[in-house]
This record gives sequence, structure tokens and C-alpha cells, in this order.
Amino acid sequence: MKTSIRLTDMQFYAYHGVLAQETKVGNNYVVNICMTADLTRACQSDNVDDTINYALVYDLVKTEMEQPSKLLEHVAMRIYRSIQSAFPQITQMEVRLAKNTPPISGEVKSAEVIISE
Repeated sequence: MKTSIRLTDMQFYAYHGVLAQETKVGNNYVVNICMTADLTRACQSDNVDDTINYALVYDLVKTEMEQPSKLLEHVAMRIYRSIQSAFPQITQMEVRLAKNTPPISGEVKSAEVIISE
């Protein structure tokens, strides 16, 4: 059986960016994760140890968001690898990382990087 767990619209204030101002002032970021695995055992056992503990996933994301990087791609891949390492039962995952109101010469709600497998 295939089961997906989503963590949606996780909000972080972080200091990622290429421009010096971005690393000093910071910005709002939104992270969305979708993880797929066979969680049949958890469905039957009702035991958190048999599933992908989304509280732990949140903590992993938070830890990676706290480490400044120049590129969103770099942060998103660190998040991806951190979760995959902690939960090897994941067979598919998508990490979406968006920077709200990026510093560009136009009005844009967000710039988003999506990493999936």
C-alpha cells in the first residue's frame, strides 16, 4: 500500500540569498513536503514508530532552514537529503521551498524551487 504524508505551508524566517541585504535582513519562506512510503504497518499498529513522524520531519526542516545559504536549490536539497537519511522507507518525496517577495525588479509573490524524485 502506498501512503503519502504532506506537511504544508511550514513558515520560516531565514537569511538565505545572494545579495548582502538578504543575509542581513532575512525573508519569509514557505516549505511544503510530500513523502510517500509503504506505511501499512503503521495503519495496522497505530504506533508512531511505524510511520514517518512528521514532528521529526518538521524539526529536520527547521534545522536546515536555520543554516544560511546563497541558493534556494542548496537549502531544498539539504532538506531533501536530511529527511531521506532519517526515513529511508520513503520511496518518493517532493520538497518545495519558496521565498516570499524575492528581491527582483517586479512584483512577484514568491520564487519557488521544487526537488522531487
